[in-house]
Amino acid sequence: MTFDYDDQNIFAKILRGEIPNQTVYESDHALAFKDINPQATHHVLVIPKGPYMSLDHFAIEAPTEEQAGFMAAVGEVCKLLELDSGFRAICNTRIHGVQEVPHFHMHIVGGEQLGQMLP
Repeated sequence: MTFDYDDQNIFAKILRGEIPNQTVYESDHALAFKDINPQATHHVLVIPKGPYMSLDHFAIEAPTEEQAGFMAAVGEVCKLLELDSGFRAICNTRIHGVQEVPHFHMHIVGGEQLGQMLP
């Protein structure tokens, strides 16, 4: 599979500071910010700072240090949001996965009882 990253996507622009966001957490490898269309009490997007299109692109090409830094950021977001009762982590990928922005991102959704994900 070939990955052709588009550096003009909205998350790339957020990372460059061209578009504002409501930052929840930031590290050397990741940025976490509030979703502009939240689906629950807490809905945060965690994105790597590197140019990765999707979860599989990130898993295949990101160095171990970036992968570990991203997962550590996910953990920090969950702690900051106090998601002790649980949460959902979602990574939509490409057309069939209904990925809207071609930059790998993980949705952290929680703070309330969530319904069944798939029928």
